[in-house]
Formats: sequence, C-alpha cells, structure tokens
Amino acid sequence: MLRVPVISPDGKPLMPTKASRARRWLKQGLAVVYPNDLNVFAVQLVNQPSGYQTQDIAAGIDPGKLFSGIAVQSSHATLWTGHLVLPYKKVRERMDTRRTMRRTRRGRRINRKVPYYNRSHRQKRFSNRESKKVPPSIRANRQLEQRVVKELSFLYPLKTIVYEVVKARGNKGFSPVMVGQYWAISQLEKIAPVTQKQGWETALKREAIGLVKDKTDKSRQTVNTHAIDGIALAATHFFRRKNYYHSKGKLSIPENCNITNALFSFIRRAPISRRQLHLLQFSKGGKRRKYGGTTTSHSFRKGDYVEAVKAGTTYRGWVSGETAKQVSVSDINWKRIGQFTARKVRLLKRSTGLLVNY
Repeated sequence: MLRVPVISPDGKPLMPTKASRARRWLKQGLAVVYPNDLNVFAVQLVNQPSGYQTQDIAAGIDPGKLFSGIAVQSSHATLWTGHLVLPYKKVRERMDTRRTMRRTRRGRRINRKVPYYNRSHRQKRFSNRESKKVPPSIRANRQLEQRVVKELSFLYPLKTIVYEVVKARGNKGFSPVMVGQYWAISQLEKIAPVTQKQGWETALKREAIGLVKDKTDKSRQTVNTHAIDGIALAATHFFRRKNYYHSKGKLSIPENCNITNALFSFIRRAPISRRQLHLLQFSKGGKRRKYGGTTTSHSFRKGDYVEAVKAGTTYRGWVSGETAKQVSVSDINWKRIGQFTARKVRLLKRSTGLLVNY
C-alpha cells in the first residue's frame, strides 16, 4: 500500500498516511497539495495536528560511479525508492575539454623563442599537493545524492541515513574515491546521523530479506538494479540482531521490517552547459556565437517541464534549447522529442535542476 507524505502547517514532516485518507483530507479541505522538487504526491495539513510523535524512518544510500540507489524505509512499509543517473561522464568530458583549451591558450601566450626564465609563466600561488581535494566528477556524483536526500528530509522525518562505504587499496587518504566518500558522509551528517555499512553487509541483508538484484544491465531503470540495495541498507536499521546465521541452508533473521511496493523515481541532473561568451572553436568567418546558459527568448528556461502540442498530439518534456521561433523539448534521457512553436508550449513547472520521471 502506497504511503503519502504528510507535512505540518509549519513545514515539519510527519508520519506518512494512506492515499485514501490523503484524498479524503483534500476533499474535505483539511489539507492541500504540498509541492516539492521530487514531484512526490504529498499533502500539507491546514490545521495543527494532534501530535508530532514520529516513528523511525531510515534512508539507505548505495553510491556508485554511474548510478546510485536510494530508498526510504519504515518498520511497516517501504516509502520511496529512487534510481539516480550520476553526472560522472559528463563532468569528466567537460573537465577534459577545459584542460585542453587552457593548454591551447597557454601555448599561444608563451613565446618559446626566449629563454625559459624570461617566459611569461605565472608563478604558482599555492601548493596543490597539500590538501585533499574532491575531484569535480566525484563531487558532482555525491552532490546529486545529497540533493535528493535533502529533499526527502523535507517529506519524511528521517532519523538515520545508512550509507554503503568502500575501502580502497593502498593509501586510503589519497584515494579520490575515499576522500569523496568521507566528504559526502560529513555533508549527510548535517541532515541526519549516518551509519556506515560495507558492500558485503548490504549483500547479506539483501539475501536475508529475500530481494533479488538484477546484475545483467545496471543502467536499466528498475527497482531491482540499484534501488533494491537502498532498501536493504535502510532495512538494516530495524534489525535488532547483528549476526545472522544459516539454519538448514536458509538465512535466519528476525522479522522487524516489512518490505512493500513503493513509489519508484528515475532522477538525473539536467545536462545544461554553463554560460560561455562564445563557442570554443571558431566558425565560418572567424566569428563565434554565444553558447550555454539557461535563459531563452521565449520566457522559458532550460530544464522547465512543459507541455507542447504538434499536429494535434500533446507531448510532455523538458526545455533543452531554442531557435528564433521554436522551443526544443527533450525527454528524461535528454533526447529531443521535437521542436515546437513557442506559442504552443505551456509551462507546467519551473526548472529545479532535477529531471524526475516515474
């Protein structure tokens, strides 16, 4: 049974309720629809509730390199599951492009005919080998997970976050994965206390609960690819026994948590290019047009969720570009659906930086 998040009049998350009860509240005027960036159907009470007591609700995060799984679980039901497409590849490509263009500019600036000590090299301002920095690609991955968890904390009264950690070989203090992992945990602790679990523990809990993971294609947009690990991690918060044992070939566990069907969301970041003065390469005639940014000349922003009509057919998607008289609309995978006349495009929701699909 699907559960609907409930928000108090002052914005505090309460325990979720049944969908039928939420519809009855809306019909009777006791609640209103609560808008949120994850597009989860939630209600906000008009009057003060009888109490603010809440039960334990845990969020499980299975971080990855290209995909991550997140789930919200209570002792009675699974409340929300999500499959995140991480921006790792896109950030790596843009950082490589930036590095190439910077080297090109430096090559044009430096006069190699003069001695080395007379060349216009900028002296280093600091030593970049002392601090432990998080690489941009890993930082972008972890920031997307933090953004989703933060939005979930506005909908559910999270008591803890269960985070799967990895252990790198060699010098763990220098590993970019480990540095990014510790930084992500420090940021998540600002939302709720974080409990760390290792990969083998996640697999053990998943087997104990009876969940089967789909390992054939990890890019598949289903619960069984990555979100299922988030469910297993969140469910560990409700298991009192730490050590499980096999009895007659079956794993013995206590019954402290119910796994149920829940809302599944497919989330990614809108791959919008940052505003630049012009294109990186010259075009015909030695001129370069402007490039990037989120604004358009048709009162829409890139990433806005819109409804467009063409030849009597209605399409829904996200604004991804423009021409002089048309607006480009793309699907959740940022593949262009088509170009539509601007007057036949209707705004449904302003851009939040997230593309959410069910």
